[in-house]
Amino acid sequence: MSASPGGSNPEYVTTRVRSRRASLFSDDDYRKLVRMGPAEIARFMEESEYEREINALGARHSGVDLIEYALNRNLAKHFNDLLDWANGRLYDLIARYLRKFDAWNVKTVLRGIYSDAEREDVENDLIRAGELDDRLLDRLLDAGSIEEVIDLLDRTMFADPLREAIEEYEDTGVLVPLENAVDRVFYEQLLAELVVDEATETYREFLEAEIDFRNARNALRLARSGADVDPSEYYIDGGRLFSAGELNALASNLDELVVAIRESTYGDDLDSALDEFEEADSLISFERALDAALLEYSERLGFVHPLSVAPIISYILAKEREVDNIRAIARGREAGLSESEIEEELVIL
Repeated sequence: MSASPGGSNPEYVTTRVRSRRASLFSDDDYRKLVRMGPAEIARFMEESEYEREINALGARHSGVDLIEYALNRNLAKHFNDLLDWANGRLYDLIARYLRKFDAWNVKTVLRGIYSDAEREDVENDLIRAGELDDRLLDRLLDAGSIEEVIDLLDRTMFADPLREAIEEYEDTGVLVPLENAVDRVFYEQLLAELVVDEATETYREFLEAEIDFRNARNALRLARSGADVDPSEYYIDGGRLFSAGELNALASNLDELVVAIRESTYGDDLDSALDEFEEADSLISFERALDAALLEYSERLGFVHPLSVAPIISYILAKEREVDNIRAIARGREAGLSESEIEEELVIL
């Protein structure tokens, strides 16, 4: 992705984004989909803005495969449209944030090799919306080892952090060091390259919140699991909620950790998510509530600062939520899960 010429044009892009946002599925749509089988879901999508993808792919795929490919192709189209519309600095901000899908794709390939998954299954989970081109992604899918993946990524920001983490991965036999290396370098570069002024202050607030929410999720996972793991291995720098030392201290005491989050600047945003966490037997409902809280936080920032990058980032999260929810419903129906079990997997506002 190279910067588009011209001055920043947030008025034009946010107007286009508002139009796109109006076509997103509603919570009522998700409740309808939960009662459908994969074929019915595909027909429902065909009557929506997914019509082009469903029709283009319907001759080669069916069922959940058709839904998966249509979702990923549509997501990439929408995010590439954002880049086509944006100019100047706005383009640069959007492009840098969309590298999150490069991070997702790298981790997806690593997980596929680690679990010895089928190539097609790994490919279905890729989101081709970042800077890594199709040719490189296809080569990553064909890689036979984690070392080969790292070599193929040699000219990207991920290679050196992964090389530094490979020894720990080999010692522990778990992917955590590699996955955290990918996440850390994404956020480090995102923040390090950000020139903060009045136009981007809101954007930085959102990024700090996203990091904080991720650290909160990881800290609560560790506290609930009781695993003998160094919490600093999961820590991502750049947020405001925790320092690495505070995370180390709190991750061993679940009650104190929950109190610390409730009393933080995000207490109101995460209150319902923490209630879910304390009441649930697992982390699933908490993590879905956390995703909803981050989306609502981004929406508020976008409302307060309508001519900034904030409404665009909020739309990216909302579109991700739509794709994740439809995918979860389709996979759940295919796996024979009950409606209530599927609903637990959804992010509902």
